[in-house]
Amino acid sequence: MGKSVAIMQPYFFPYLGYYQLLREVDQFIIYDDVDFINRGWINRNNILVNRKPFLFTIPLKKASQNKHIRDTEVVQEDKWKRKLLKTNTMAYQKSPFFQKAIDLIEDVLFSPHESIAELSTASIKKVRDYLNLEVELTESSVPFSNSELKAGDRLIDICRQCGADRYVNPSGGMTLYTKEQFAAGGLTLDFLKSDPVPYHQTGEEFTPYLSMIDVLMNVSPEEISDQLLPAYSLI
Repeated sequence: MGKSVAIMQPYFFPYLGYYQLLREVDQFIIYDDVDFINRGWINRNNILVNRKPFLFTIPLKKASQNKHIRDTEVVQEDKWKRKLLKTNTMAYQKSPFFQKAIDLIEDVLFSPHESIAELSTASIKKVRDYLNLEVELTESSVPFSNSELKAGDRLIDICRQCGADRYVNPSGGMTLYTKEQFAAGGLTLDFLKSDPVPYHQTGEEFTPYLSMIDVLMNVSPEEISDQLLPAYSLI
């Protein structure tokens, strides 16, 4: 049997589709030694507050697109952490799985993390364990030593070093990479397209693609694993 790999930047409690990638592959590479993206999703996401999307942001020290994600530091103050917990508490305290979810979030927030890469990776690992996803997570800055390569060439090289024969990318990457490009590197390329499967929310109309926090608050881990995580197709 072959080995599948996915590679993504670390996001703080990313949306459900991120964890669908984890479900689909054997090894997931946290792409932490690439440039930080201002106003992206690395340190921001949406939850539902008063039945409407609310964008929260993790405060950073001198964030810049000239810095790698792993070198972008989180503001080391408890004030913003307590505020974020309070926002989630006010928004979700009547949700069926509030206590489990808020304990998980608090554990991530108040564990020692210097960089946004460490904090976001901790959130990803915590949800992986909560959902019993059997996938290895590896930071790209640790073993690969190939940062001189760019774009698809670097992804292909990482997959080769992992011993993989298949790479899985979100469907948004269809404008960036081709199956022919990866085939030339000895790899099968699949694109994962998430299906916006409705689940119970506090809002009147279902709002897809929120932070995984919204899913954790409203859905049991068993239902997430059995119904929501498999809701995707491969192209």
